[in-house]
Amino acid sequence: MKKILTYFCSVLMIAFTASCMSKTAASSEKTSDITGKTWELTELNGQPIKLKNPSAVPHFLLNTADMRYEGHGGCNGVGGTFEIKQEAMRIKFNQGMSTMIACDDLDTERAFTQALLAADNYSVNGNTLTLNKARMAPLAKFVLKQ
Repeated sequence: MKKILTYFCSVLMIAFTASCMSKTAASSEKTSDITGKTWELTELNGQPIKLKNPSAVPHFLLNTADMRYEGHGGCNGVGGTFEIKQEAMRIKFNQGMSTMIACDDLDTERAFTQALLAADNYSVNGNTLTLNKARMAPLAKFVLKQ
């Protein structure tokens, strides 16, 4: 009876450990998946953004159905195609289109668009996405829109 109980406990322990390991792997995959979410700009070139119109925060969304990004630079809509390799955390935004409305935050919008086009990799830490170029300082930081 004691051997059966020891065997049963061992089987349960192995099953529990395997279950925890698969959940950890699944949750880490989800956190590195940046697609299908809206990301709001918080920093450009290491500096917090200062918007003259705080209700128009630059943001973007990656749509994998048609491999297009869409967003708003603060003044104008932006969009285009993108390529992503999530396992290597590599990304490339291709030159797209933008509306051409003048506004007070046009400098921030230009820097936002330039950061997207210059980025070649990204990192995710919780609800924060960082777009980078090579191993240089981050180009832009974003937070997940709630």
